[in-house]
Amino acid sequence: MNMAMQASSIKKGETLIDTALTLNAMHPDLLVVRHPSSGAVNLLAEKVNAAVLNAGDGRHEHPTQALLDALTIRREKGRLHRLTVAICGDIAHSRVARSNLLLLGKMENRVRLVGPPTLMPARIGDFGVEVFDDMREGLAGADVVMMLRLQKERMDGGFIPSEREYYHRFGLDAEKLSYAKPDAIVMHPGPMNRGVEIDGTIADDINRSVIQEQVEMGVAVRMAAMDLLARNLRAGSEPEGVLV
Repeated sequence: MNMAMQASSIKKGETLIDTALTLNAMHPDLLVVRHPSSGAVNLLAEKVNAAVLNAGDGRHEHPTQALLDALTIRREKGRLHRLTVAICGDIAHSRVARSNLLLLGKMENRVRLVGPPTLMPARIGDFGVEVFDDMREGLAGADVVMMLRLQKERMDGGFIPSEREYYHRFGLDAEKLSYAKPDAIVMHPGPMNRGVEIDGTIADDINRSVIQEQVEMGVAVRMAAMDLLARNLRAGSEPEGVLV
């Protein structure tokens, strides 16, 4: 059952906890929750008896996106460890970047974050990543180039001079991509802003872009996550809890 937040009782003033109690009274087996507030999914998980899948919460995390990205990388590169991965763009507002940092870091990859200082979280270097404000330096020798869109809906100020200037410095085009390895793959979680963070020609390059493969792997990964939780429930065990 689909439940749009815009039409729910939350819009009428109900608290998230009250909504959780209402949902719990319906005795669902599985909740898939996407929420604009960081931590909201974990709060829901504490108040319901069902298994809960995090489909993205605010600026916090988007775990299934990281899993599908990992599957895509493994299929395309033949492995998921000891690769150089450059994540480029709006790092500060990206939950995709945070989940990928955790997953790729655990697999002993060399992770680089590339973007303007205004779109880089404070003390991000403490996470064991390399930080660059120059695309050519950040992409040098990279096996994987992951582009992120500008998260304008989460911005509360002017973080870039203009989209034109941003594309000139941080948009992925053929010239900047030439600094990565010749067999480097290009990724993007979508939706894309062509001509802002990525050139359309690069996005559609069947030899370099794996963006459509990410979409395909997304279906498989999310089916697998739901099946895993459903199997546990059918077996009579307690729900595994939250995928965060």
